[in-house]
Amino acid sequence: MDLQLTGKRAFISGSTRGIGHAVARALAAEGAAVVLHGRTRDGVDDAVRRLRAERHGVDVSGVAGDVADDAELGRLLGTVGDVDVLVNNVGVFELASFPATTDEDWRRVLDVNLMSAVRLSRQLLPGMLERGWGRVVMVSSESGVDVPADMIHYGVSKAAMLALGNGLAKLTRGTGVTVNTILGGPTYSDGVEAAVRHVAELQGLPEADVKAGIAASNTSSLVQRFLEPAELASLVAYLASPLSSATNGGALRADGGRLVQVL
Repeated sequence: MDLQLTGKRAFISGSTRGIGHAVARALAAEGAAVVLHGRTRDGVDDAVRRLRAERHGVDVSGVAGDVADDAELGRLLGTVGDVDVLVNNVGVFELASFPATTDEDWRRVLDVNLMSAVRLSRQLLPGMLERGWGRVVMVSSESGVDVPADMIHYGVSKAAMLALGNGLAKLTRGTGVTVNTILGGPTYSDGVEAAVRHVAELQGLPEADVKAGIAASNTSSLVQRFLEPAELASLVAYLASPLSSATNGGALRADGGRLVQVL
């Protein structure tokens, strides 16, 4: 299917690896020019090289900076210019008991996961509205609906992203701009892979066995496995395309059946 993204320009926060990089690959494969983002210049340059090597002739560039810092974000976006598609993907997660989660922990998670999306949308959405076309996609999580007891601050940040996307969509009434959110399920991203590898080393077990054991313990999942970043990226690519014009203000699940709600 041609997603009609040729000639469109996309910025994906947190896209040097994991879900964000998979989104960049999916958009580039559909002909979009992509702007990668990461915290360090070396990481961004490496990601740009990898994508160019994989897809010869792709229009890919990259910017480095901390989107949790308002001043640095202004500098970063000054080099990016106008974009047609904004994917608010950057995020952090960690396991922590509620009593042990400090105010600083809360501020860090909310600043990266939520406020980066607020800041980027505030900077880039007005241009889309002026030009009459654009897409904003929030990469949230099923943890924003079924908040885990062992990372409440993360779940709260993802629930807030749902609210942000729903509110921003109301600003697009009668335009060619849409704002939607995806609810990703447990995904075998780089961070999760590193955590599984660490547990496997501590327990002296094969990584594949630990991975399978964790997936099997998630009894509400219908797929009974970790999702791959590319599976979430496919939904993001559709929502970023002109073909998704009838979908606005939505929260779409790519959770492998993890949530038990009908809607």
